[in-house]
Amino acid sequence: MSDAPARTAETGVVVPPRPNAMVAVLAFAGIVVSLMQTLVIPIVPELPRLLDAPASDTAWAVTATLLAAAVATPVVGRLGDMFGKRRMLLVSVVMLVVGSVVCGLSDALVPMIVGRALQGLSSGVIPLGISIMRDELPAERLAGATALMSASLGVGGALGLPTAALIADNFDWHVLFWASAAMGAAALVLVLVFVPESRVRTGGRFDAVGAVGMAVGLVSLLLAISKGADWGWASGTTLGLFAAAVIVLLAWGLFELRTAQPLVDLRTTARRQVLFTNLASIAVGFSMFAMSLVLPQLLQLPTRTGYGLGRSLLTAGLVMAPSGLVMMALAPVSAAVSKAKGPKVTLMIGALIVACGYGLNIVLMSEVWHLVLVSSVIGAGIGFTYGSMPALIMGAVPASETAAANSLNTLMRSIGTSCASAIAGVVLAQMTIDLGGYALPSENGFKTVMAIGAGAALLAFAIASFIPRPRAAVPAAPPAPAAAQTSAGTPSGL
Repeated sequence: MSDAPARTAETGVVVPPRPNAMVAVLAFAGIVVSLMQTLVIPIVPELPRLLDAPASDTAWAVTATLLAAAVATPVVGRLGDMFGKRRMLLVSVVMLVVGSVVCGLSDALVPMIVGRALQGLSSGVIPLGISIMRDELPAERLAGATALMSASLGVGGALGLPTAALIADNFDWHVLFWASAAMGAAALVLVLVFVPESRVRTGGRFDAVGAVGMAVGLVSLLLAISKGADWGWASGTTLGLFAAAVIVLLAWGLFELRTAQPLVDLRTTARRQVLFTNLASIAVGFSMFAMSLVLPQLLQLPTRTGYGLGRSLLTAGLVMAPSGLVMMALAPVSAAVSKAKGPKVTLMIGALIVACGYGLNIVLMSEVWHLVLVSSVIGAGIGFTYGSMPALIMGAVPASETAAANSLNTLMRSIGTSCASAIAGVVLAQMTIDLGGYALPSENGFKTVMAIGAGAALLAFAIASFIPRPRAAVPAAPPAPAAAQTSAGTPSGL
């Protein structure tokens, strides 16, 4: 048999010779990249000792990844549309491998921060993978494949915590990064072998001024959100960064509207379907991350609090792991619902499931199995929402802008998770109990965060209701009967 790509008659899409392998490889690459989000969580409390630096400085090992990812995701998406999505996907995976190696060799703060920033530059893999699928797969395969790829973000985050905890408990902490490098190298080879280069490109000139402006604005915004609790929300530094973010992003927006080939096409972004999907993505990202902040703490707090379960970090990770498996298992269900009712309905269903999960968490939080159930329900809802978003975005933008549009949507989710971290941190820091001279988050504090998470999910539901329904195709007029046509081929009576 020939390995030449086949073109489907219905869609005109050139199908790669091994589409199943391509989808599996892209999903694996997405899981590997999303693992970096939880990679350092088990060693964060130990980083000051391991790196011989103050805790306020070692926190940059987490913040650097967040900031690098925020800047890289839309930039890499635009470069993928211009110069090749597979090419930029490979560059992103190389950044992950290089960053992991730098962290694996580091015993000091600066190289650790540099390595973590390089890992953050790989965050564009998932939107690039979704965009490659749009270009390479026929329409009937696209919904399920993109739902699986989108779910890989949650799968990697859920599976990463128990895996990282297991490694950190039994091996030297550097093994965390060597394992990440090995998985990245495997993903790199698999992409080279099984993923074809997309033929859909825009070409043109890269908007370097727009990239710098967006980077400055996003870094200012996310830095203020992520470090505001440490610096003080009313401090000059925090307020100055918020003000700088507003001014720079407004100026950036005006510049982008006047640029012939902008980094982000704001006119496309302002389309109703894209705009409301991105707004819903912020709320969904918020509600997803609230679970990641609450459940591990509940599991690890001492039983003397009356509500903590006194379990290890490894146990906490194992409790969270089923949520990732549920996300992946429900990817085809999400795709089937989108096909039957439309991705808007899928997004709304997912948001309601997430809200129900948080409602359960408020009344069920005293046993380990309660939290397994809650994480699975919330994971199911997140799987539905994440599976629907790429379909909504791709249904509203031209193929030549797919990577940039999907990357921007991924960025919106990241902004939501950053806001969740900041708001939950404020709530849990204010609502505390005293246990042996230590201030610990109170039970009502956790319930408040859960209620906020449920509210964010309901907000996503409300926003999604404004997404326009797809217009029904106008059926073609049936051909006139042969007997009713004149010898000239014109229907009689005209």
